Amino acid sequence: MGAWFFAHTAHPADRLVYRLSGGRTTLASIVSGIPVVMLTTTGAKSGLPRTTPVLCVVDDSETRRFAVIASNLGQPHHPAWYHNLVANPRAIGSFDGRSRAYLAREAIGEEYARFWQAATAIYPGYQVYRQRAGNRHIPIMVLEPEVQSRDFDTGMNPKSTHVDESHEP
Repeated sequence: MGAWFFAHTAHPADRLVYRLSGGRTTLASIVSGIPVVMLTTTGAKSGLPRTTPVLCVVDDSETRRFAVIASNLGQPHHPAWYHNLVANPRAIGSFDGRSRAYLAREAIGEEYARFWQAATAIYPGYQVYRQRAGNRHIPIMVLEPEVQSRDFDTGMNPKSTHVDESHEP
């Protein structure tokens, strides 16, 4: 019940604050200091842009690279944005009113362990999600700036981008 309530209240509030702040912050970032990226992927089936707020872990060794954890609140299936990134690894990440084009790949081995440790330090709830997920492996996607990409203002019209309803902290 708690995960359902969180997913159905916090994410819409994050989206509202993101829009009202001109793409500069989210409710989760204001209230808890948790770093949140507005992640825009291309729908694996629809081909349409899908935007969802996702907790991110900035890489200490390369501050323009970050990771997102596909925990889906510990549900038995991966979040839609994960499937979207697997089908089309190009994405837009928006932080602090700036957006950048990224390429995603799945973390493995030592890199996975390093990002998982950093993620649980930022948000201990991931440990609960891992238990709740049971046998489902929780993927971590690393997003690196595209070589040709530069920062650009988030002048995206929020009405033109479909908001993904899969819920992910």
